[in-house]
Amino acid sequence: MLRDTAFLRLWAGTVASGLATWALPFVLGLAVLDGSLTAAGLGLVLAVRTAGFLAAVPVAGVLADRYSRRRVVGWAGAASALASPAIALGLDGSVAVMAAAAAVVGVGQGACRPAFQALTREVVDEPRRQQANAAMTLAVRVTTLLGPGLTALLATVTGTVPLLVGTGLLWLAAAALPPRGAAAPTAPPRRDPFHTEFLDGLREARRHPWFLAGLGALTAVIATGYSATGVLLPEASREHYGTEAVLAAALTGYTAGALAGALLMARWRPRAQGWAALAGLACYGFAPLSLLAPAHPAVVVAAYVVAGVGVELFNVPWFTAAQREVDPSRLARVSSLDFLLSYGLAPVGLALIAPAADALGAPTVLGVCALVCFLAPAAAALAPGARHFSRRPPAQGGRE
Repeated sequence: MLRDTAFLRLWAGTVASGLATWALPFVLGLAVLDGSLTAAGLGLVLAVRTAGFLAAVPVAGVLADRYSRRRVVGWAGAASALASPAIALGLDGSVAVMAAAAAVVGVGQGACRPAFQALTREVVDEPRRQQANAAMTLAVRVTTLLGPGLTALLATVTGTVPLLVGTGLLWLAAAALPPRGAAAPTAPPRRDPFHTEFLDGLREARRHPWFLAGLGALTAVIATGYSATGVLLPEASREHYGTEAVLAAALTGYTAGALAGALLMARWRPRAQGWAALAGLACYGFAPLSLLAPAHPAVVVAAYVVAGVGVELFNVPWFTAAQREVDPSRLARVSSLDFLLSYGLAPVGLALIAPAADALGAPTVLGVCALVCFLAPAAAALAPGARHFSRRPPAQGGRE
């Protein structure tokens, strides 16, 4: 893979978009610390960015199946690149300007996701596709592990405004670097209405029961387990241990586990790929389970390491299977459905966890969330084709 110039360009563009996406909320958090942005302003800007993302994902799925995926990535990255300096421009002046620019960045981010997924299928041949997906997620995890420290260090030298402009440069790289796909879709002479084409993508997703079941499990895990630990881990770290060190160690352990999982999936081809992936997804249940009652900090960190490994045991085969099984002319629309549900319902879970914990108690909420994380993937494993993430028998090439 490292000798494939086309893949390296795609990999670099994907990593640049992922880094820019991750960096914006962190840099704006630094702006809150130095007093140039209020916490309320931060919440508004990030909420508007999320709204832009969710609005763009279904539209981008249709456009990326209508036109060249490379062109969609280029326009989306360019829009985010132009909007990022505007966020910096409004930092000491107008939160409204920042919010408007953040909405454009969110639209660019949402448009890139399904287009990148479909472009990966065009650039990388099937035997190497799982390795390619592992390489991409590995780069994202390395960025997440090293990024906060490096960004905070740069902020002491340059300040937050140059860092915000730097995210625009990253988006520019994401727009310019990816290669043209070898099998870009050819525009047919007649176009159906937008809603008809989007529904056509839904029908394609329904042709793959394993995909709908897996997406349901993924959405349930993110909306419960991920949200519960995101909201309640800081509280548990402070109340159970009297220090935020457990919070930092758990999050670092999660990223380290995800790194290990990505490295493993670059080589491992389990015989029952789908079942192995769903078992990995279920491992996230250990994270809320470890917070039910005070335990040794090593138990919490170990649970998060296992959760991180499991997430990548799911992610890499999941993306690879979709690229292999879904009709190429509808892949971006199916991918947009994936991102729309899994990411779209996450804010709902985050908003409901704290009130639920106040009403029922944190242990009850954590226990229910852990149970959902274990049971949802188990139920998805019963769907037709779930064993291999394929509608075809293994003898006919249903697994790699």
